[in-house]
Parts: sequence; C-alpha cells; structure tokens
Amino acid sequence: MKVKSEDMTLYAVTDAAWTGEKTLIQQVKEALEAGITFLQLREKHLSEKEFLREAVEIKRLTDQYQIPFVINDNIEIAQKTGADGVHVGQDDMPVEEVRKILGEDKIIGVSAHNVEEAVRAEQGGADYLGVGAVHTTATKENTSAVSMEEMKKICQTVSIPVVAIGGIKKNNMNVLSGTGVDGIAVVSAIFAAKNIKKETKELLEAVKEMKAE
Repeated sequence: MKVKSEDMTLYAVTDAAWTGEKTLIQQVKEALEAGITFLQLREKHLSEKEFLREAVEIKRLTDQYQIPFVINDNIEIAQKTGADGVHVGQDDMPVEEVRKILGEDKIIGVSAHNVEEAVRAEQGGADYLGVGAVHTTATKENTSAVSMEEMKKICQTVSIPVVAIGGIKKNNMNVLSGTGVDGIAVVSAIFAAKNIKKETKELLEAVKEMKAE
C-alpha cells in the first residue's frame, strides 16, 4: 500500500488566503517542522507558471521531511514537479483516468461523501479517501456535512485509509472518536493560526488521542 494509516494522522491542505505577512513556503516549513504527516497543495488563483514554481519549492521541503506530497486537481503540475500524486474531487477527472495518466506508483486521493462514492473510488484505484465535511466550513461553502454514522460505515467498508475533512479543529474533533478514521485533514486550523508550530503540535497530539480512544 502506497499510503499508510499513519500518513493520514495530520494531513495539511494549503490555503494562500491565510498567508498574511509570511509566504506560503514559510508556513509550510513551519507546519512540517511541527509534525504534519501529509501535505496537499491547493491553489485556485495562481497562474500555471507561479503554481509550478511554488510546487517545486514545496516538493523540495516535503522530500526533506519525508512526507507524502500531493497536488489538488492539477495532474500536469503533479507530473512536472514529481509530486507523489494528486487529490481529486467527485467533479474532477474519474480516478480510473487519473490512474492511467499517472501510473501505478503514484498516490491518488479521492473526496467521498457517502459509502457508495467511497466504494467506487476504491474500486477505481484510489489510495486513500478524504471524507467530509465533518463540520461546515468557509473553505468549501457548498459542502454539506457527513454524519458520523456514515463516516463510520465508510471506514468499515473500505480497506484504504480514510482522512476526515471539513472545519475540524482541536475543540471539535472529538465527534470523530470511534469512527475509525485514520486522521484529520485541516486547512485553517493550521494555516490561519498565528503560531503555526504551536497549533500544529497541539493538533497532532489531539488527533493521536482521538485515534486511541
């Protein structure tokens, strides 16, 4: 298996909207130093040239810290940078097509919202699932929440790792206890924090405690 359960523990998704006085590269470095276990680069507003330059820099960092690095949606950028793979949503290219393009050795993550989508993604060749939204979130305004009963069913049904996503923070991740998720994916909980290292370390400890319950 290309992705292990522990890779999902604290999955960080970038959002340049929170950079403030720091660059995204600086923020990512702080998150890596504090212990994130997986990184997804998500950029909606950069030109292809700027996106590529940013992805190359981040790939260099994730190689240093030896954690998986995937690109959101953009297969071409993933190929050009040698990223470990891509993450695609239900409205993006089907996972089977992505697999044909990237080959067997790359990681493909797929967003899922119910058991049917989860099973279809696994059968199509997904290496892990991003399931949510756990809580409604400003990052994805039109996303509806997934019940914890459905989350548990998904984890029981598929054999690939499952990461929960959507508005998760230290003080609300306890709803995931007992669902069987392999970890949490967060955006603002890390990248909107004033002290990224401190928040990341605390999140990591909280996830480990939640998974152990």
